[in-house]
Amino acid sequence: MKGDRLCLLLVFVGMVFFSTDALAVHIPNINIGIESTDDPQKISAAIEIVLLLTVLSLAPSILLMMTSFTRLIIVFGFLRQAIGTQQMPPNQVLIGLSLFLTLFIMQPVWSVANEKGIQPYLNDEINFKQALKNVERPLRQFMFRNTREADLALFAHFAKIEDPKDQEDIPTSVLIPSFMISELKTAFEIGFVLYIPFLIIDMVVSSVLLSMGMMMLPPVLISLPFKLLLFVLVDGWHLLTGSLLQSFT
Repeated sequence: MKGDRLCLLLVFVGMVFFSTDALAVHIPNINIGIESTDDPQKISAAIEIVLLLTVLSLAPSILLMMTSFTRLIIVFGFLRQAIGTQQMPPNQVLIGLSLFLTLFIMQPVWSVANEKGIQPYLNDEINFKQALKNVERPLRQFMFRNTREADLALFAHFAKIEDPKDQEDIPTSVLIPSFMISELKTAFEIGFVLYIPFLIIDMVVSSVLLSMGMMMLPPVLISLPFKLLLFVLVDGWHLLTGSLLQSFT
């Protein structure tokens, strides 16, 4: 009986769904198209979403390659290793501090880019090509200020750029890697200077322990409190942050 009822139910459902008289199925007609326009306000929502996703996907690379983030995070990493606190401060704290310091340092650059490029384009005062050039100009000036001439000459040589007369002759594709290796060198120089006082403390503590015959006692157990005390007494975070901010002026 149950099998007969099930068969009758399936037949009834089939009659309902496949009978055009019982049920009229309306399939919507979907048209997708792109309309060309010069008005920034008329850009379709789909294009805006695509552009937004593209910017978000490139944001980490832009943050690492064209801002002060690289120098800051490397210096803070060297500081943690020099003190010997292992995972203190945690990576999340150092990355967050580097990120907000980057926002603080780059704020004047981004303000100029917004004022000269983004807002005039949204107000339909300039075209997209000019807006892109106006946004790129303050970023290039920032990178030129913090890039060594030797690094620029290296990449210009391999890019076969003969005797550039001014900054306009150097493309951004050459400027970005030059800026990155300059930032790496500067960060390593600052890290070397940071290591010196903490290295002296380690050497003194090791010599004292060796003279006292305590060769089995790890020197780091004794030197770590002294390094922390030195860093706190000289207000190390204030001095280091101030020096990093001053290095970008």
